[in-house]
Amino acid sequence: MKEEAYGAVEIPDKFYFKIGEVSDIAGVAPYVLRFWETEFKQIKPKRTDAGQRLYRKQDVALVLRIKHLLYHRKFTIEGARQHLKKKPGPIPEPVPVVNVPDIAEIREELIRIRELIDGHRR
Repeated sequence: MKEEAYGAVEIPDKFYFKIGEVSDIAGVAPYVLRFWETEFKQIKPKRTDAGQRLYRKQDVALVLRIKHLLYHRKFTIEGARQHLKKKPGPIPEPVPVVNVPDIAEIREELIRIRELIDGHRR
């Protein structure tokens, strides 16, 4: 598994992260991430139809960068905002949004496949 590191924190190599996963990776509470979304417009997690946040790897890296500026370098929120404007960092390529079927859809499809297989055995 390929991983990117920010300081001592490694970001797993996957397309999307739920807010709980980002919270664990960054070591901040989910409410802090939701607050940072309002303060830093660069953090733009995708939303599922159910409204669940899906953070991309670049969002996670930005969260770690913001945490470093606020917690370690002791920037104010405004100071961190200004710093990010001056030094925005690399712009990663966009990740295509993939609609993931839910478990019920997968189960229904597997049942249809099993019925097809059973029908051919007779």
